[in-house]
Amino acid sequence: MSDAEQPRSAETVRSAETVRSAETVRSAETVQSAESSLSAESLGPVAPLLLAGRVRPVVVAPARILSQPSAPVEATSSEAVSVCADLVATMSVSPGCVGLAAPQIGVDADAFCVDVSGHPKARTVHGLMVLVNARILDSSRNEKAREGCMSVPDLTGDVKRATRIRVRGQLPGTGAMVEISTDAFEARALQHEIDHCAGQLFVDRVAGAHALHPRRVYLPGSADHPGSADHPGSAGYQAGTGDG
Repeated sequence: MSDAEQPRSAETVRSAETVRSAETVRSAETVQSAESSLSAESLGPVAPLLLAGRVRPVVVAPARILSQPSAPVEATSSEAVSVCADLVATMSVSPGCVGLAAPQIGVDADAFCVDVSGHPKARTVHGLMVLVNARILDSSRNEKAREGCMSVPDLTGDVKRATRIRVRGQLPGTGAMVEISTDAFEARALQHEIDHCAGQLFVDRVAGAHALHPRRVYLPGSADHPGSADHPGSAGYQAGTGDG
């Protein structure tokens, strides 16, 4: 998911080299909040495993992998850790990107990452979240907002989603099961990425053609497309509200 309406300056765009440096790696304490059942003990062993990721090209519609449900992931496998590391690396170098799912980098796996830290529309913020086999347990209070996506680089859309959700998923590497309760923009970003893993794009959720809009602001990204990964507001999730 990506942020189309409020692009970040070149100074704030993190490079892959920066992502791999120890200075920018978020600690377990930063990744979690008091409201989350994520624990420092369960997340701690995961963080170092996500440092060796490589930046991958982002797949764009109508690629078939974006419209099919992703395969369940063996959370403790080295393959799961590798895919998640690549997701974090790719999201981190994509301007405005607040979330990215495995299908968007061409991988058939139920995995994604989300980080809405510093976004002006975020209320509850858990920092970097990397989950596999995630599901929404409950949701409430639907609200319509603009979304965009790195995989749909030319459009944004008005999408109705729950503003409060509770999600359960596993941590890559340890396989620990965690639950996250959140709201507002972070909730939207999570729903956007979970949709990706279910084979749905934000354009599948709009009410009709009238709810789709040409993207007005393009963020620097891939060589082939003016937009980049998931933006809400543009969502890989880039946030116009906010993909992946």
